[in-house]
Amino acid sequence: MVGTDPRGALIAELDRPLALTAAASLPSSAKAYRTVADANARRTARARQAQQQAKKQQMAAVPAASNDQAQGQAQGQAEGQGAEKDAVEMAAKQAAEAVPDPGRPIYLQEAKLRTEAALAADIGFAERLVWFWSNHFCVSANRIQSMSGAYEREAVRAHALGHFVDLLLAVEGHPAILFYLDNLESMGANSTAGINRSRGLNENFAREIMELHTLGVRTGYTQDDVISFANVLTGWTLVPPGADPQHGGEFTFNPRLHEPGGQTVLGKRYEQEDVEQGRAVLRDLAAHPATATHVATKLARHFVADEPPPVLVEQMAKTFRDTEGDLKQVAIAMVSSDEAWRGPPSKLKRPGEWVVGMARATGITQVDPVRYTGGQELLGEALWRPPAPKGYPDDEASWIDGVGRRLDVANNFAERITGMADPQVIIEDVFASEIAPEVKQAVGRAESRPQALALLFMSADFQRR
Repeated sequence: MVGTDPRGALIAELDRPLALTAAASLPSSAKAYRTVADANARRTARARQAQQQAKKQQMAAVPAASNDQAQGQAQGQAEGQGAEKDAVEMAAKQAAEAVPDPGRPIYLQEAKLRTEAALAADIGFAERLVWFWSNHFCVSANRIQSMSGAYEREAVRAHALGHFVDLLLAVEGHPAILFYLDNLESMGANSTAGINRSRGLNENFAREIMELHTLGVRTGYTQDDVISFANVLTGWTLVPPGADPQHGGEFTFNPRLHEPGGQTVLGKRYEQEDVEQGRAVLRDLAAHPATATHVATKLARHFVADEPPPVLVEQMAKTFRDTEGDLKQVAIAMVSSDEAWRGPPSKLKRPGEWVVGMARATGITQVDPVRYTGGQELLGEALWRPPAPKGYPDDEASWIDGVGRRLDVANNFAERITGMADPQVIIEDVFASEIAPEVKQAVGRAESRPQALALLFMSADFQRR
């Protein structure tokens, strides 16, 4: 069906469920957060116990000194104190490290589930939409490792083919992004906590929502709008795991952090006094015309071209506006437009897509998450670890210099799977023989099957889409 009706095949895939049935075995983001917090607490307790024990042992080992001996011992004490301190610190370090860190295994389990979902997909268009939105609303596992995978499942995947407003509300109310964008401790100057603790407002969350998630840059909002919106979002935080072992890590609205009174954002007054004030602003941002254009541009840039046709962007933006942000309909509008298919394949695949493409071409359905995530990091697109809140870039200039590193990965992969993959079969079945003649010739003349596979994986036909 893909070969005879590619548009229809892509659109048909959007009707299939995106839920991951295997996710039932994984912890929720809040549970993962509590698990790591509990381990950190045990680690700290073990370290303190070891410190106390080491100090007691050192004191017991020091014999009582007479007055005549005291003067001679004073000089030696100064020299020995440094060694004793090192011994105490080493004992504390060893005791802490004896408590395993559960964050890394949780991250790897999530990575395995996510990657194997892409490998098992019939076509992969819907999975790529999940990946797109996860990058658009990115968090970083460097800061919140335990929640990074569950955040994508709970907030992004669940709404990737729904309405943008629901996706936006789910994302911005998720503890992972509140943590990542520094909103947990943000408090209004006139809030109870702000007065008592002399702490201040953090504008980061509000600015990134406007600039990256909704309106885009230079779309009419001012610094005053950012400040007002930041005040609206004060009180959006999570339940401290130490205070509540049952609900720690879950979203909560804390009125003691919230700036009292109404706020004006983009010329509209919001008088709500609770969490609904922030949700009302988010709903209006989701419906703003600039958001439609920003979202359409980013989608078209990701799937079609670095400089997408303006006609295509406007078609998608209009669909966004007309359907109140129905993301499935926006995706259908993109696939259905002739503008999306006019030019030759020009998009350079990002490392994650290229690696999964190789695995899919050879029929692999399971991955070693340690090897996979290590390879992604080597190629510059570490899973759920973007360099900044704007996510990984989607233009060729940002990735072209790293293509050379793909050769090592392609050679290594080809050596490992040479017994289970035939390059000629890949050309016939995956490419339906629509591949450049020079690539066919190079693959056919290769000295070995691993070399033929590596040449195929490194060809322009495989690197681009």
